Amino acid sequence: MEKQNLIITIGRQYGSGGAEVGKKLGQRMGLDVYDKEILKMTSDESGIRESYFHLADERAGKKLLYKIVQSLIPENTSPSTGSDLVSADNLFRFQSAVIRRLAQEESCIFIGRCADHVLAGTERLVRIFIYADMEARIQRIREKGYYEEHEIARNIRRMDRERRDYHRYYTGKEWENVENYDMMLNSGVLGTDGCVECILSYLKIRGLYPA
Repeated sequence: MEKQNLIITIGRQYGSGGAEVGKKLGQRMGLDVYDKEILKMTSDESGIRESYFHLADERAGKKLLYKIVQSLIPENTSPSTGSDLVSADNLFRFQSAVIRRLAQEESCIFIGRCADHVLAGTERLVRIFIYADMEARIQRIREKGYYEEHEIARNIRRMDRERRDYHRYYTGKEWENVENYDMMLNSGVLGTDGCVECILSYLKIRGLYPA
């Protein structure tokens, strides 16, 4: 019997370092990590076709995502008509199809994108949520220099709200509800490296990763 792929999804509060946790985990486990790449192929209003060529360039040497995106786009699609093709709901459906296909093809890690919901019921699926206290998140965003000091906390709350609303709209579930996840980790206490070690330990306990 063919062994099922191991799929890890990581939801995260803004500024918690969840994406960094995913990248470090992917490096430790030798797994591909899919984050904003999945959005780039559909977010450009000039058309999906242009977007996925940019995607292929950004992932030189790794053609699986490119091939999956290409296979899902109808040959007769006109990307610049302003039709339902680039509506928010249609892009989410397209993105979800890509996530499912990737999960079928290889063990991998997904950051955000409601992947925990999209892949619900998948065998060997591990759903992680990374959070942190506001002070720790403010410090992380401050170090990145994204906003002026007086705008940091406001933008953290805004991004959290947008992610919360996005998750609720497409899943019907509350984003930060513990029942949606197998493990919730406080990166403000553990740090991103500590989160990676906790996840690896959890995977070993479940027999999903070599001891």
